[in-house]
Amino acid sequence: MKTLTVDLGDRSYPIFIGEDILGQADLVKPYVKGTQVLIVTNTTVAPLYLEQCKQAFADFEVEAVILPDGEQYKNLEVLNQVFDALIGKRFDRSCTLVALGGGVIGDMTGFAAAAFQRGVNFIQIPTTLLSQVDSSVGGKTGVNHPLGKNMIGAFHQPQCVIIDTKTLNTLEDRELSAGLAEVIKYGLIGDTPFFEWLESNLEAVMQRQPQALAEAIERSCANKARIVALDEKESGMRALFNLGHTFGHAIEAGMGYGKWLHGEGVSAGTMQAVYMSQLMGQLDQADFDRIKAIFERAKLPVCPPSVNDMPNEKYLDLMAGDKKVQAGTIRLVLLKRIGEAYVTGDYPAELLQRTLSEWRC
Repeated sequence: MKTLTVDLGDRSYPIFIGEDILGQADLVKPYVKGTQVLIVTNTTVAPLYLEQCKQAFADFEVEAVILPDGEQYKNLEVLNQVFDALIGKRFDRSCTLVALGGGVIGDMTGFAAAAFQRGVNFIQIPTTLLSQVDSSVGGKTGVNHPLGKNMIGAFHQPQCVIIDTKTLNTLEDRELSAGLAEVIKYGLIGDTPFFEWLESNLEAVMQRQPQALAEAIERSCANKARIVALDEKESGMRALFNLGHTFGHAIEAGMGYGKWLHGEGVSAGTMQAVYMSQLMGQLDQADFDRIKAIFERAKLPVCPPSVNDMPNEKYLDLMAGDKKVQAGTIRLVLLKRIGEAYVTGDYPAELLQRTLSEWRC
């Protein structure tokens, strides 16, 4: 088992990465406050891992809430089921919530923990590649609104993150590919050696070879932990994690939550950012081709929906509603080269229009 630390002073917490660690009571016990534990999971994960997870919390009073599975259920109405359970079972402010599932469950459980009695503790146990390398680390929590993704939420850090790589054995291939979009992102924004490692080892990761999977997860989490420690609430360099996300969130909202997986939107959105970076005269053709090739090898979309499905006007309207907009300016993460990204709102408007018009399939 490997252990990383998200260094946030007295709110620091560990990330445990290993195989068959989901049910280890000695691992989670130090991070449970009080006697009451509520495990929040979904209809897909519960039959697979809920009983094993309960074993880890056998010394506590454990209840579970099983939510419907899918991005389309990441909303306030479904979130109320968690509050109903907490209030109905008379949970107090010393309770601990446990997020057992993918990014949707992690975000919703974290937001419930941030809001219930003005803040209680929670533990992340992510079971998808995307949630293991991205959403479980860093304390971003929230739900979607019909007009924008993750527009309602809070920063609320977990007590610990437990990543059992064995849970990826039951993950659908499409979900595994979606997670790879976030893994590739870390190489693109600031870790060229990691990007090169992925170019050489992508097939091993996709074949779920344990050593390759573990290394991809560990290096991704190390990248995220390092930047979160420096910029917890995204006032500066943490915004680099949003490479492809402003475009991608528009795809998810515009097509209807759940039709495009988050990682699929990020992949197509990253290629739009890459295309625009090239239009800006910054990214050379060789890097463009390498980036496109690795997304294609990961079986991810490199193009957004067609103009018929997502007209430019609709695209821009959704991008303008993104939470990263400042003073009416759509801020984008662009690339100078592989491993060097930057955030800017200073770009010719016609280049954004060209990107939306020209980079289509």
